[in-house]
Amino acid sequence: MYKQISANKRKSIVLIILFIILVGAIGWALGQIFRFGYAGIIWALIIAIGLSFLSYYSGDKIALFTAGAQPIAKEQNPYVYRMVENLCITSGLPLPKIYIINDPAPNAFATGRDPKHSSIAVTTGLIERLENEELEGVLAHELSHVKNYDIRIMMVVIICVGFITLLADIFLRGSLFGGSRRREGGSILAIVGLILIILSPIFARLIQFAISRKREFLADASGALLTRYPEGLARALEKISSYKDPMRRTNKATAHLYIASPFGGKKGFRNLFSTHPPIEERVKALRTMA
Repeated sequence: MYKQISANKRKSIVLIILFIILVGAIGWALGQIFRFGYAGIIWALIIAIGLSFLSYYSGDKIALFTAGAQPIAKEQNPYVYRMVENLCITSGLPLPKIYIINDPAPNAFATGRDPKHSSIAVTTGLIERLENEELEGVLAHELSHVKNYDIRIMMVVIICVGFITLLADIFLRGSLFGGSRRREGGSILAIVGLILIILSPIFARLIQFAISRKREFLADASGALLTRYPEGLARALEKISSYKDPMRRTNKATAHLYIASPFGGKKGFRNLFSTHPPIEERVKALRTMA
């Protein structure tokens, strides 16, 4: 577990470096296409570094705002609050800020840059649909993300993937409709740049997929060890996956934060590109621990 925590801290730094390099490459590509020269790289790197700081210090606030999460005090929901408190005492973690999302879809996520600056958000649907041991299993899973420093990686990815996708989309449109600004006859460098801009969102998504699936299995196992009752989380995952409707406020940039896909329990080809491993595999792994 300690090796995984150290690895996650290193991955956070690597992700930020990859993000800065990728944005710099996009800036170079734009310079080739629109005659910006090296100014494109300079401005892209300034933006990338600024957004890296933003993702580190404010990414959790962005994620919570995007989800429509509202903070609660102990008096507003003592049932959930005390459950989180008890799990924090057991795990030796500081108490995170607790948020409620007004949504009938059962789901939850954790965010923040470290255990001292962490938050947990749960939907009203999760609280209403799960039994005590099941909800405890979900909360233990999210606290495991906090303890393992998964939350830092997930938070950085939100800004990185979202910005790269947006930047590529804006300038791809500009390259299609701003032909007069391109070099006459084009050039090999401009073509390479255009290909890079088209492929950059795919690279960003691959980074997102690479870090998402394994950490869910790890958090499931860590959460089960925390509660000493793997069956509780297994039953919770089954109930969550049986709810077919998507959450009201969802987007691809924050989907990997949740314990299960916020886009609903639909199966099929789309699952191949999901940030989450199949619920059936996770349940099977949990029940082998029992």
